[in-house]
Amino acid sequence: MFYDHVTIEIRSGNGGNGAVSFRREKYVPNGGPDGGNGGKGGDIIIKADRNLNTLQDYRFKHHFFARDGESGRGSRMAGASGPDLVLKVPPGTLVLHAGTREMIADLRQDGDQVIAARGGTGGRGNMNFANSVRQAPRFATAGRTGEEFKVDLELRLLADAALVGFPNAGKSTLLSVVSAARPKIAAYPFTTLQPVLGLVDIGGSRFVLVDVPGLIEGASEGAGMGHDFLRHVERARILIQVVDASSFDGTDPMTRFEAINRELASYKNLLGKRPMWVVLNKIDIAVREEVEILKAKIEGQGYRVFPLSAATTEGVADFIQALAAEVANLPVPELEEIEQMKVYRFEKKYDFQLVREKGLISVQGPFIRELMLSTNFSDTESFRHFQKRIIESGIQDALLDAGVEEGDQVLLDGSSFEFSL
Repeated sequence: MFYDHVTIEIRSGNGGNGAVSFRREKYVPNGGPDGGNGGKGGDIIIKADRNLNTLQDYRFKHHFFARDGESGRGSRMAGASGPDLVLKVPPGTLVLHAGTREMIADLRQDGDQVIAARGGTGGRGNMNFANSVRQAPRFATAGRTGEEFKVDLELRLLADAALVGFPNAGKSTLLSVVSAARPKIAAYPFTTLQPVLGLVDIGGSRFVLVDVPGLIEGASEGAGMGHDFLRHVERARILIQVVDASSFDGTDPMTRFEAINRELASYKNLLGKRPMWVVLNKIDIAVREEVEILKAKIEGQGYRVFPLSAATTEGVADFIQALAAEVANLPVPELEEIEQMKVYRFEKKYDFQLVREKGLISVQGPFIRELMLSTNFSDTESFRHFQKRIIESGIQDALLDAGVEEGDQVLLDGSSFEFSL
């Protein structure tokens, strides 16, 4: 099964906590602080791998969490860093923030990778806080919290040319004739249910051709599988519209040609941003005079037209040779999301929120968690630092704005405290 769009939740590892420890050896007087630093949390890395061609690996598993860093230990021993978690995707995958659709990365080639979520840094052990005045610090800092959010993975196939058109126009047959691809072919519409890539090799020149499953009117608005199929056209250097010139089913070829043009123009203006050629297929069962009239009409609109028969291969060689020469001179188009989806985010220096829990106001979030873990409430100096951070972070003002009065109980990361000014 071909999967080209999934939403997954990723979470990088938390940093390990710094250690509070003092050197205590029998023959070493006045042993000082020797608490080591915590290890860094693991990153979430998304990497393109040419051995993959779909997002099938993410069909059932949607949650991916990197390991936390280990806490520091005595004797100045640092905690081990959490290993990075590498998620492999096919080349051509876009990594987007779910919801905002902000572009994180466009992984086009094998080996391209991005750190989608960075692991939290490790906390500092008490050995870092010793100085001439503070010779025995009894506190350390907690590791930073990792990042957690959802991302969209969208595969946009990497093809040089894309075959588009109504169902049963002969796109799959044409692809099977010019490449080693073997799409399912049958005499009924919608035989092809997923895009199929084929490598065309002619005279030492190679290019990739994709058969996009049949479009219908309204595809640009999501009708049928419109959006799912049209996204695979976006990377193509050139569009090839395949038109059934035989009128065998009673439809007018010119009407169908114009209908597909409207869909391509409506979907991100692909028609105006990509060159397009037209293939008049099935000329072996069409009236030749009608094919010539149709060819003249379409050429009159400025398109290059190739009458051929994929079934008998008549005219196919000339078309493929011309296409190979054209593709070599066309640039790879840029995707529009990079310009369209600009999101400005401001990093919160003090990331916390107030919620009501068990009838009390509760302060939650990475900042208060790290502050609580970094505080030794039995140490006067550490507790003073805690009070200072509560004020400068805005937590005290936020509690007052929420109606908390002196003497009320509040929850700080789940622990109960009496509010005092």
